[in-house]
Amino acid sequence: MGDVDSPQEFGAQQLRLMQGLAQEVTVLRPEILVGGGTVGELAWNFGKDRAAIGHTWRIRLWPRADGSGRLDAWAWAQLPFSVARTDGAAATVNSANLTWQVHPGRSDLLDEILVWYAEQAAGLDRCIIPQDADAEMLARLPAHGYVLDEEEAGDGGDWHLWSGRPLANLSYPILPPGFRFRSAADVGPEAATRAHLDAWYPSSLQATAMAGVQATWPYRADLHVLIEAPDGTLVATAITWFDPVSRTAEFEPVGTHRAYRRQGLAAALMWHGMHKARAAGADTMLVACVGSSARRAARDLYFGVGFTPMSRDVPHVKHAP
Repeated sequence: MGDVDSPQEFGAQQLRLMQGLAQEVTVLRPEILVGGGTVGELAWNFGKDRAAIGHTWRIRLWPRADGSGRLDAWAWAQLPFSVARTDGAAATVNSANLTWQVHPGRSDLLDEILVWYAEQAAGLDRCIIPQDADAEMLARLPAHGYVLDEEEAGDGGDWHLWSGRPLANLSYPILPPGFRFRSAADVGPEAATRAHLDAWYPSSLQATAMAGVQATWPYRADLHVLIEAPDGTLVATAITWFDPVSRTAEFEPVGTHRAYRRQGLAAALMWHGMHKARAAGADTMLVACVGSSARRAARDLYFGVGFTPMSRDVPHVKHAP
């Protein structure tokens, strides 16, 4: 099993193989998990984007030689795209981006992944974002022409901290009078989609995209938690992705309606989500949160509910000639 030449061939079967390797890395070396490469983030990105931009994706899978059906590595190249947003503008990405995962015992495949990425993204600016704990990948990037993206890696850049916390000693959430917790199982897919659009305006996500998310393993509607205001408006939303193999759960994404921010709703929702994740069988909660001190409010929200960093993004780029 090698390259997927036709984007239509990148389906649920291939995704599950990729998630299988992500499960192994989560158990063995969670600090090197790349952004977008966790069990939950793979499901979220595949489910919401496949219909709109799946034609720009290329993947390659490296099967394990023992015949187990598992993977030693995978690579997912996302080529430039443009999609409409809910404010009438377009969200455009002009560079190529790589998400990948390698079993910790097969770091020898990293050079092969970088060569494959260069072939898929020939003539384009190429972005790649390893974690600072991933010494094997960081050591190889200069030889392939990559340099640190000073702007993106700096204090005002859009980089993330990969963070976790044990699901012990959880506080009990307190909501303002008249507010209550709900789930997507209660409110249905249309209302859950509206909650996301309100929290992330402007957004490129449509109802069909949320349907794609909800059809992707390991989505569970009972772990897609929300807060409802007294007037019935859904004012906060978080999808909790539970992986029974690693016994971890991950928030992706978390958002609050722009008219209801700074009331402690997101923190309350995460405490609620963590209680539900623990009840489902998780021992550890994970999240990729904004790391820049220029966006301290977002970072401090996660620190305030007990998350501590394991590693951080180190954005690199290779500019096209």
